Amino acid sequence: MSDQNIENLRDKVLAAIKTVYDPEIPVDVYELGLIYEINVFPVNNVYVLMTLTSPSCPAAEILPGEVKQKVKDIEGVNDVEVELTFDPPYSQDMMSEAAKLELGFL
Repeated sequence: MSDQNIENLRDKVLAAIKTVYDPEIPVDVYELGLIYEINVFPVNNVYVLMTLTSPSCPAAEILPGEVKQKVKDIEGVNDVEVELTFDPPYSQDMMSEAAKLELGFL
């Protein structure tokens, strides 16, 4: 697979992830800074490393599954692994400028 194909698929994965919202915050999980890593491997396997706003987040059961499903729905994606981590712990500093603006932190 060419680097161009991997880049295109990565863009599609990013676009799909940006459709997943924390149910309590009107900002998508990418802009919130919850996505630590996105890797696309040959044969279109996708690995996403993400966190949650807190380990006791009510969306803990929902968000990783929703991210996995949205990525899996992309045409051409073979397999998807979503791993949850709390290292480093999430902080509001990880939000994008757009998210901070949306939530009134700027």
